[in-house]
Amino acid sequence: MASAHSGHGRACPATGGPATRPAFRRVAGTVPTTASLLLALLSVLLCVLLGLPGTPEAFAASGVPHALGAQGASGASDAGTGASDAGTTGASGAPGVPRASGDGMTGASAVTPPGRVVIIGVPGLEWSDLDRERTPNLWRLVGEGGSASMSTRAVPPPERGITCPAAGWLTVSAGQRAGAPGTGCEPPRAPEAASYGGASVPGWGELTAFNATTSYRPVLGQLGGLAAEAGLKVAAVGPGAALAAADRSGKIGKYAASVEELGDLSPYGLIVVEADDLARAWTGDAPAADDAPATMTAQARREAATRADRVVGAVLDRLPPSLADGTTPASPTTSTAPETTAPGASAPETTTPGTTAPETTTPQNTAPGSTAPETAAPGTETTVLVAGLADASVAPHLHVAIARGPSPGGGTYARGYLTAASTRQDGLVTNTDLTATAIGLLGLESPNGVVGRAWQGGEASEEPVAATVEKLADDDLASQVLREVRGPFFAVFVAVQILFYLLAAVAIRRGWGGSRALTAIQVVAVVSGAIAVSTFLAQLIPWWSLPAPMVWVIVTILGFACAVAGVALSGPWRAHPLGPLTVVAAITSVALLADVMTGSALQVNAVTGYEPVTGGRFYGFSNIAFAVYAAGTILALAGIAQWLISGGRRTLALAVCAVYGGLAVFADGWPAWGADFGGVPAFLVGVAILIILVSGGRVSPMRLILVGLAGSLLIGAIAAVDWLRPADQRTHLGAFVQQVLDGEAWTVVGRKFGAMIGVTVGNWSLSLLTLVALAFLFLVLDRPSRWGASALGRAYTLAPALRAGLIGALACSLIGFLMNDSGIAIPAMALTVAVPLTLAACVRAVRLSPPTTPGRSSVPAASTAPPSP
Repeated sequence: MASAHSGHGRACPATGGPATRPAFRRVAGTVPTTASLLLALLSVLLCVLLGLPGTPEAFAASGVPHALGAQGASGASDAGTGASDAGTTGASGAPGVPRASGDGMTGASAVTPPGRVVIIGVPGLEWSDLDRERTPNLWRLVGEGGSASMSTRAVPPPERGITCPAAGWLTVSAGQRAGAPGTGCEPPRAPEAASYGGASVPGWGELTAFNATTSYRPVLGQLGGLAAEAGLKVAAVGPGAALAAADRSGKIGKYAASVEELGDLSPYGLIVVEADDLARAWTGDAPAADDAPATMTAQARREAATRADRVVGAVLDRLPPSLADGTTPASPTTSTAPETTAPGASAPETTTPGTTAPETTTPQNTAPGSTAPETAAPGTETTVLVAGLADASVAPHLHVAIARGPSPGGGTYARGYLTAASTRQDGLVTNTDLTATAIGLLGLESPNGVVGRAWQGGEASEEPVAATVEKLADDDLASQVLREVRGPFFAVFVAVQILFYLLAAVAIRRGWGGSRALTAIQVVAVVSGAIAVSTFLAQLIPWWSLPAPMVWVIVTILGFACAVAGVALSGPWRAHPLGPLTVVAAITSVALLADVMTGSALQVNAVTGYEPVTGGRFYGFSNIAFAVYAAGTILALAGIAQWLISGGRRTLALAVCAVYGGLAVFADGWPAWGADFGGVPAFLVGVAILIILVSGGRVSPMRLILVGLAGSLLIGAIAAVDWLRPADQRTHLGAFVQQVLDGEAWTVVGRKFGAMIGVTVGNWSLSLLTLVALAFLFLVLDRPSRWGASALGRAYTLAPALRAGLIGALACSLIGFLMNDSGIAIPAMALTVAVPLTLAACVRAVRLSPPTTPGRSSVPAASTAPPSP
């Protein structure tokens, strides 16, 4: 891009110099020194952060401050991870037989589980369904434990973006996004009774084969298989619960159609219960495969939520006394395992001597006549996990997540908000986190295929239950409003940008409107350049809760953009061609850097940020935020460098670019902050181009390749450091290293490449905006106009550093386009910052420079006709 842009036959002049004077003189030895300085700075930053006292612990636990206590700063998003190809058979090849050690699984006698886990799945349950009178049991659990909104991420049916109940249960089973074949949300089928006393899931082989074809490759049966191999008794209540509790061969140790039929809960270490009233009220008994289920009425939804609450109450009433009331007795009692009870005992799990215990996962686990190991005693403390793990509507939602009892990290879940290292957001967890939480509570080792992170509790809160429920319901409302306004917002955004470029082109090329038109263009351009960062700053105001949210989101964004532009167009810097550009770009860079270092709250539910419902990412830099941040950083450094160079301080300008540029790149990739894998090489190339050109050097393909390799090595080193931490503390950077070692990296790369192509081809509006912005830059600003020489050429004459910043920003956006799965969205948003701000600089340069075209003479020319006789 540098050679293309600089190939117009025009050298870039130095500040205040003639047009034929080179803008940046090449100095021998400058470029290697600059590159070495940048790499050395990045290495020092990495070493310093790794060497700080307490850094590993802080990085693993809380690296980001939160309102409700420390929480994981090292989360993992399965947007960039794939499931492990762990096998589904034991070492002997028989289903259900524990595998040999060293494969990431836990042997049957290796672990003594610290407690009992009860998972109550209520597909479709939303926070707006809870009510003190209609759902008293769920209301009680909110007051006794931690609560959060749950992002239910699974493999959706074709042409739909929802999570069906079967997919939600299978995702819990695998700890990775999973799904079921078919085009509709068919309810799970009831398990088939087995001769050994348990049950098996019908069509398990079909489910396994279908999920093996998805890009996530989930290993079904992870949760139930790990529990069974550890000697725990596993029970499932309901067809959906059977999907989650089955082992890798599709077998369940104990199955019951209802909680009452299951009987005594004491013998079991893992109990999964289905309360499918909302799902059945939505889909009916057998929905048509090709028709989307209709939305249920409000009254039907309230009644279904009430019935589901009764199931929750039945489970709570049957819990052993240790935690039935949320407390632990001083001297827990011990009972005899059902297998040792004399024949004829009343417990429904009792078996006669000489038969296989029905609670064992498979017939191979327990020899006839022997007793199955039982590690869950009646006095064992119980953790109750409630999860609305699927959708019960035509649109996806955030759902209920509640945890009461001991937590995996020690202590108990306090009343307040849950979080997880996978989201780093208070009050937000995922369904894959549910699997990791259960595995951690059982004291088992999580295999590589489980991508979630355990739910964590914050500090105890005195907030009323009603306030907690209202806040979490508001989070879902924000997500729903975002889904409604995002499409129209981008349509308006693209249309207004293109219209502005067309009007500006007419004014600049033909000179229509005179100086007043130029003044208006400059003001609008500065406001336009501030729109991108304002989409994030708008999250400081709850626009989604106001009437007509589409109107309010535009008003809020425009309000912040005008405020930023007001700062840029006031003060002494407004007279300099790069003054407004530098201020807007600096605010953009600093605001997003501060946001990502404090938890990325401004990106959650922003129209250009994260969408928690779909759950692509929850922390760090999203691809769009990266594009805005990188463009703003490079342009801001160009403006600052120009100011310093104008004062004769080129060395200081290079140092500022290297220090802040290095910090910005490092923050983009560091797992506790940006956690951006693909952005680091692109960002480093952009900053390096800026430094090389400012130093007076030339950009060559070889130097670009070397800088790109340096960026790849840097992010590779950061990912390796992340991978060295325990598996449950890694982000997706460390998880990718593990995938490389497991031979699964190409699956992830292929999925991301496909997403990049899909976004680029499918998002015609952003593609059109990109083409129009580039055409405006090179066909309007970079060519002679009615005002004389090209506006861009005049800006380069007065501020040569603009050329370095613009080329660096464009190169960064191009490489980011090729390396990230957001495709055309990255250059589109980068140009949204770069082109309007460059236009503002060009307009100011035109107004400061005298016309370069000869004016028409006011004296009539002498006649060339022969004189009269």
